[in-house]
Amino acid sequence: MSIVTGEILTYLSGGTSNTNPNASLGGVISNTQITDNTLNNLFSDVTGDQHAVGYTSYRCFFVKNSNATFTGYNVKVWIETNCTGVDESIQIALEPSSGSPAQTIVSETTSPTGVSFSTAAGQVNALSIGTMAPNVVYAVWVKRIVSAGTTPQASDSPVIKFYFDTL
Repeated sequence: MSIVTGEILTYLSGGTSNTNPNASLGGVISNTQITDNTLNNLFSDVTGDQHAVGYTSYRCFFVKNSNATFTGYNVKVWIETNCTGVDESIQIALEPSSGSPAQTIVSETTSPTGVSFSTAAGQVNALSIGTMAPNVVYAVWVKRIVSAGTTPQASDSPVIKFYFDTL
């Protein structure tokens, strides 16, 4: 037996009862899982004004090894597909320590402290979380950068992936 894909879960941050991705600004892990392949599951739409002047925003989510028995080794996170438009991109960073809570930022435009954002493009450039025991969580920060003077996109859906080894 080992950890299977359905046991690697992602959750919003912002408190146990938070269901709003826009309030996922760090703090305690939410009980709300992030729904895969759903628009606005972490960021809201970018407005025309934000496209005109440029806009950088941040979100924090948690990854969880929900397997009750097996530890994940060599755990990694990366950006499998970045935003499809040339006007927007994401970068990711790891919270300096595992567990909940993560640091909390005061607004979506405030950068978290002590983290280093990376393009982490593909598994070869993944960020290393290390080891995750059963039911351990780890906070991941996402930075969305919208360039100034750009045209809004109908849909820009980046993909973030995880890798777990088991014994």
